[in-house]
Amino acid sequence: MLLLKLIQSLVKTLHSEGTPGQVAAGLALGSILGLTPLLSLHNAVVVGLIVLLNVSIPGAMLGWALFTPIGFLLDPLFDAIGRALLLGALALRPLWTALYNLPVVPLTSFNNTVVLGSLVVSLALCVPVFYGARLGVTRYRATVAERVRRSALYRAMTASKLYGLYRLFRPE
Repeated sequence: MLLLKLIQSLVKTLHSEGTPGQVAAGLALGSILGLTPLLSLHNAVVVGLIVLLNVSIPGAMLGWALFTPIGFLLDPLFDAIGRALLLGALALRPLWTALYNLPVVPLTSFNNTVVLGSLVVSLALCVPVFYGARLGVTRYRATVAERVRRSALYRAMTASKLYGLYRLFRPE
């Protein structure tokens, strides 16, 4: 059932009125949410950006849903990258000490190797995810979107939504 909801969300997002750039920006910001641990201060900043900027919120939720399992699979890699940055790079040690002594920065949990590694990787992947998603949405809308709209499965999904809405407001 979860896979069906994810597919519905994907189709709904791809057929939305948002521009390919808005959908791609939402997907890129959602990828940061999915790749990094959820309870982090930087994720509050990312959610704020999603709300404040003119990006696709369904695209962000879709990116979050798509990248969360990938984030769990890549946790050992994130730990290794964070460990190399925190403990292995002696030149960065004064930077980490100075940041940790600032008032708000310790709340970000950058002293956690997984948090730091996942944030670095997600920020590095954010730009390629944006451009790849924008290209994918543009090509999808130009080539496949109309065939999907005419398919029996798409019409059945939209009809079932209308019937569900009708049943919601129908007096019993």
